[in-house]
Formats: sequence, structure tokens, C-alpha cells
Amino acid sequence: MLRAGMIRKVAAGIYTYLPLGLRVIRKVEQIVRDEMNRTGAQELLMPMVQPSELWLESGRWGKYGKELLRFKDRGEREFCLGPTHEELITDLVRAEVKSYRHLPQILYQIQTKFRDEIRPRFGLMRGREFLMKDAYSFDRDEESARISYDKMGRAYHRIFERCGLEFKPVEAESGVIGGSFSQEFMVLAETGEDRLVACHSCDYAANVEKVKEGSSCPRGHGLLTTHRGIEVGHIFMLGTKYSEAMKAVIQDQNGKEVCPVMGCYGIGVSRTAAAAIEQNHDKKGIIWPLPLAPYQVQVIPVNNQSERVMITSELIYGTLSNLGMEVLIDDRSERPGVKFNDADLIGIPYQIIIGEKNMAEGLVELKERRNGKIKKVTTDEVIDLVKKLVLPPSKPTES
Repeated sequence: MLRAGMIRKVAAGIYTYLPLGLRVIRKVEQIVRDEMNRTGAQELLMPMVQPSELWLESGRWGKYGKELLRFKDRGEREFCLGPTHEELITDLVRAEVKSYRHLPQILYQIQTKFRDEIRPRFGLMRGREFLMKDAYSFDRDEESARISYDKMGRAYHRIFERCGLEFKPVEAESGVIGGSFSQEFMVLAETGEDRLVACHSCDYAANVEKVKEGSSCPRGHGLLTTHRGIEVGHIFMLGTKYSEAMKAVIQDQNGKEVCPVMGCYGIGVSRTAAAAIEQNHDKKGIIWPLPLAPYQVQVIPVNNQSERVMITSELIYGTLSNLGMEVLIDDRSERPGVKFNDADLIGIPYQIIIGEKNMAEGLVELKERRNGKIKKVTTDEVIDLVKKLVLPPSKPTES
């Protein structure tokens, strides 16, 4: 990402997103937002700075460890930079929601988090400041809470499928977040920090903290084999851990005060972008899945001193843009080799290469970044071909 001009390091585990990198982040965000909204979840935005009082109520102020960056304001009041928002969301709901009739509620945000990692590494993979989607569900009982939990699990499947990633949901430990059970969503990659075991005979998979490699699948026959993966999402069934500790209560259908049952659901937005690269690259650079690519098509005029090459390049660029595609044109005064290498490094899925020699025959080259295949076609053909490759088929209009 550094070489491709997508991010720049500011300090250990803290990065600036440059225009290309930000476009990828926004793509992940939009997919997440679409699928969260589809479940009926509502978006809000909570502050990154959190007062110590709420963390003292939950009991986590003393338990969280040094990853929680604490500081004092000028009035000597203690605060922290939020690594997660269970306390804030519970405080909000206890003030606003008083009856079971107002449940279920699923609230989410896409927001910057900070965890003071002891060893930030691998760029956006394990940063200290990162972008995360965190959602929180509130239900009147365990049965309803499980419905919300399963609904989020299905939404996570759709999110990572839409991102074009190969992934596995795995049973996991709940860690400092707590709760009765949880699932991690792992993007499979040889460079992944995490190890997971999966069964060949069924869809069972678990973090190695839960199960040993080589043991039998708990669901039946079949041995478990190890894979490497990158955790990009985690869903937790919290129960009443936070609502009890913070005395958040609602009236149930019998007029009795009860604590709502909670779930929480995180996706590392910036980490998902980095994990996509770990899963999709070669020696030349990034190979973006089409849904996450900063642009869908790159137009490469080989010689920008040639009037014919530049007119054709601008024409193709304008036509594709007008059709609703995201197109980048490399109009720099660079040698062809530099342009080709940079295009492969940036990893935009389709490249249209326009040079004098092919132009003499009325042809341009269409290159697919993933497999390196090049096809020579006319300028008219290239528009239709790219349109079919990039744009979703239009749905027939109802009569």
C-alpha cells in the first residue's frame, strides 16, 4: 500500500489514507453500510473520547490493560480513546429505552478506534488507529437476542461475499469483550497471523484457541486441518454483562424491570482492505477484487506525445465515465514501462492500453490484471467488453 501510494505512515501504527487508499476504504464502508441498513440496523456516531466513569461502571477501566490509552483533561478528569463502545452505547440506551416495546434495537457506527498495541505491525493489519464498524443489539430476552445475533451473522456473510473475499466464520474465544459465545470471520491468506482449523466433511471451523489440529470434528466425522487467516470481523453474544453492570433496565410485558440482552458486532474496515491485498496479490503488486478496487478501469496511453493516442484515450475515458464506470487515466509523461509497472502495482482490475502501433490497425489492448491476459480489440469493442465485465446486468423493467 505504501509503494502503491495508498497510505503514508505518520507514527507507529498510525497512517494517513491517500486518495487511492481512501477510495478503497469508502468501498468497504459502503458495502458494510448497505448490509447493516438492510437488517434494519440504524446508524449513529459516538465520540472517540470516552469518560472514565462509564468504564468504571462496567469494571473494565482496571481490566482492559495498556491497550486502553488513558489521559486527563485540563480539569484532571480521566478519559480514554475508545477501542470499542459497549459502555457508551449501554449508557445511551439506558437513558432512552424504557420498555420492551422499543426492542429489539440494533445500532451501529463506522468510526475511528484507538488501541495502544504493544507491537503495531503489518501496516493497516495491526495498527493502533483504525477504522471499524461496531454494532450493538438490545433485546428483551435470550431468544430474541439470538435472532439478532444470527441476523448479524448472515449480514457478515453477505458483506464479505460482496467484498469478493474468500473467508471462513470460525468459533472463537470472547476475550476482553466478554459474553457467552462468539464467532470470528477470517479472510484466508498464507500471511495471516491467526491459525484456524476447519473440517473437510462439514462447514465447522474454529480458532486454534478453541480446538487442537488433528483432532476429530466435534460435529461428527472428519479430521480438522489448519489454515492461516486474518480476522476481519467478530460477533459476540454479550448477554447482560454490560446492562447489569451499568444498571440498564427496561420494563418487560409484565411490568417487571429486566436488563436487556446484548450482542456486539465488529468489522475492521481498514483491516478488510489490507486483508484483501494479502489474499489477492502477485510479485507485481495488488490484484483488487472488482468490488473493492479504487477504480474499475485504467486507461493507459503509451505515448502521450501522440495526438491520435491521446484523443482516443480521452474518448474511451469519457465514454466509460459517462456510462457510470470508475475510470483512471494515466496521462503522465512517463516511459511505457513505468506506466505498466505502476498499473500492475496499483492493481485496478482492467487496463486499456493505447499505443501508436495498434492504433494504426484501429486496435487497443484490454488487459485483465488478475490473469495478465491481453486481448486486442477495436475501440468500439473495448467499450462493450468493459461494460459487460464491470457493470451489473440491468434488470428487465416490469410491464
